This record gives sequence, C-alpha cells and structure tokens, in this order.
Amino acid sequence: MREIVFTRSSGWIPNAIREDGELNLMLGAGADANHEPRTFTFPISEAHLAVIREDLARHLLLWSAVLPLCDAAGTRGRLDENAAVALLDPILLAAPADVDALFQRIEWDRSRLIAHGADIGLLERGQVCAAMRAATETSNGKRAQEYHAERRRAERGTVLGPLDAAILRYTGQYLHGSTAPKRTPDAVDPALLPEVMQVIATAEQACAGRRIGRDPRRGKRATDKRDWERMETTVEAAVRRAHPGLVDDAVRTVSFLMCSEAADRSRNTSMEDDEEAAGHHADLGGSARKTALSFTDDKGVEKKWLRDGPRTAAAEFWEFVGDRSAADNEVFTIEDEELGEGIQLHFYADSIARITTLREGQGGSEPEYRVEYRLVDGIAGYRNLVSTFVRGGCAALEQHGPWISDVDEFERARRRRDAR
Repeated sequence: MREIVFTRSSGWIPNAIREDGELNLMLGAGADANHEPRTFTFPISEAHLAVIREDLARHLLLWSAVLPLCDAAGTRGRLDENAAVALLDPILLAAPADVDALFQRIEWDRSRLIAHGADIGLLERGQVCAAMRAATETSNGKRAQEYHAERRRAERGTVLGPLDAAILRYTGQYLHGSTAPKRTPDAVDPALLPEVMQVIATAEQACAGRRIGRDPRRGKRATDKRDWERMETTVEAAVRRAHPGLVDDAVRTVSFLMCSEAADRSRNTSMEDDEEAAGHHADLGGSARKTALSFTDDKGVEKKWLRDGPRTAAAEFWEFVGDRSAADNEVFTIEDEELGEGIQLHFYADSIARITTLREGQGGSEPEYRVEYRLVDGIAGYRNLVSTFVRGGCAALEQHGPWISDVDEFERARRRRDAR
C-alpha cells in the first residue's frame, strides 16, 4: 500500500511516500518505450524527509541531481538506487559550501533549477545554494527555455542587442529558430515595437510584387524552392543595408517571416490563380489551342481533360502532378491523341521531351515518332513549357529550343549541366 507523506503544490517536484512501511522519495521522469511517463523511487530517512519538508531549495537541488540518473535508466532500465541514495546526505545535510563543491563534480539538471527561479548568474559561478534563495514552488518553463536559447546563441558567438531580441520575439523565434514564424507584436516591449516595425516595413518593401509559386512536383502544397531562395536573398540584402547593426539571427528571422507568408499565400490559392499569378495564361487565344488532352504518370494512371470543362488544362495537369508525384513516380505525359503529339516531363532529370507522330501504325507496323529533348530550369521552366504546349502544341515549343533529337548528345548536355 502506498501513502503520500509529503507533497508540494507543484505535482512534478518529488513526493515523499511510505510504501510497505518504507519511506521513499518518488519522482516521475522520462518515458517508457510506449511513451508513458516513468516513475522512480528510492529510500530516504526521516532526517532527509525533515529537510525536504522545510527547505524548498535543498528539495529542488536533490531533484536536479537525481534527474540525470533517471535519464540514464532510459526507457526500461532500473534507477541506480545506490547512486541516488549517495546524493541524499551531501545535498540535504551538508554545509552550503560542501553542496556547492558537490555540484562541481556531478551531473545535474540546470534547467530544472532555472525554471524554479534560481539566480542564473550565481548558478553559472557555481554558487548553487545562494542561487536557490529565490526559488519558488511554481515552475516557469519559458524561463528555462530562454536560458537554453541564449546559451545556444552564445556557443555560436551570437550576442543579441535589444532590437535583435525584440525582432526574434516579434516573429516567435526567440526560443526556437526552426519554429514557423508569425507576427506577435504583443510579445515585444512597446518601447521597441516602432523600431521592429521599421525593420518589417523594410522587408515588406523589398519583396513587394514578388511571389513564391507552387511546385507540384513535390506535392500539392509544396512551393518553389528557388522562388523562396530568391526572396530570402532579396529581403536579407535590403534589411542589412537599411539596418546594418542587426545580427544575422534577426535578419534571417525577418526573411523567414516574409518567405513563409508568401508561401502560405501560394498554398491557399487555386491552381488556376497560381498559374495566372505566374503569368501563364495557358488556354487564352491561339487557333491551335488544345481541345482535349490526356495526362498520364509513370504508374499508368490516366486523366482526361476537355476544353469545355470548368478548369484550364494547365491547372488540371499540375493538380494531377501534385496528387501523383512521388520519388518513384517522376515522369508525366501530356498527350493530344487527335493531333498525335505530346510532351513528356522527366522531373528526375530536369528535362522534357516533345513527341510528334510522323506516321501512324498500319497493317501491324509500329507508328513512327520524332522525339526531341530539352533541359529544363526548375518548376518555372516546366510551367512555361506546359503552358506553351497547351496553347499552341509542339510547333509553339520551337521557340523554346534548342531541341536535341540525338539521345547521346542530349545525355552529354545533361551531364555538362549537372557538372556545373
């Protein structure tokens, strides 16, 4: 039978329990193989319990020292009970100077103490007992997170000024640089907010009119990596010119914000709107524009498009790509069966082939085709070629050459391109 003998208001601080007549300290730490919390216990004496009851600082110091032992137990190992018991007298009963000396020799969880109000400066100077005079039962996890974020920056040699820190807080990236950025003006000191907004305005002006298009080759919601990189470079250059005192972390978080917002705008537009924004009016004008097309992928899946349908051919095709494209499905074809022509997109090789039927198969003979190849520069290049084909067929693609009919010559050109 288990009886709780002593607990503090914060449920995570170790509890004193009596189990089968034995006095133990019980704490939760880590998780098992099923991601359920693990619980550890080890024996304590009445003298230890008396200190735990009366001295919050010593209680927290003991917790901090035992947590690394729990980490060492992993998901299914046993707590090193002898090592835990060996910490009791030196932490709970020894003089402050001896406790400070002990913490110079053992592993301990610094963040746990910081979350409970420890003086960071005193902790870093090794004065753990003095640091814990300001300790509180309630925990402030954000304080510990900020401390570790500052330590990581310091290890990289980055020191934030007040404006740098305010910009990181504005974008929500002060604690975690990989977090999706957002606009959080309430997180910024009101005295610094006008300066932050000047930096944001500089970035907005730099990317005005720019966009990050969709890249269906990588999925329905994927966006063009090159567009992102171009916008990132433009914004960072403009911000550095206008605000040369900012550290790289602050500059990068602003460009990250601008690029993320542009990418989100693109993801939330229809394929038709995305095509129009990119300047590809696939089905406008031209006597040769297509009336019926067949789309296929490398797995043999087919989709038909008719001009009198509700959507443009290009938008329908790129949605088909977004739905079907995968690491093992990177060849897509658009075919006009009536005119006997089509294009085949090879995403794995950044290339395209235009295919024209020269002679239909007759009497059991195979049809004869002319196949010509061209290198493609990114998704923007593919979009332009698809739009051109839909509007004017293979003949309209002539202006987008050179087209290479010799396979070996094309492979040499592709290898030269890849080598660069």
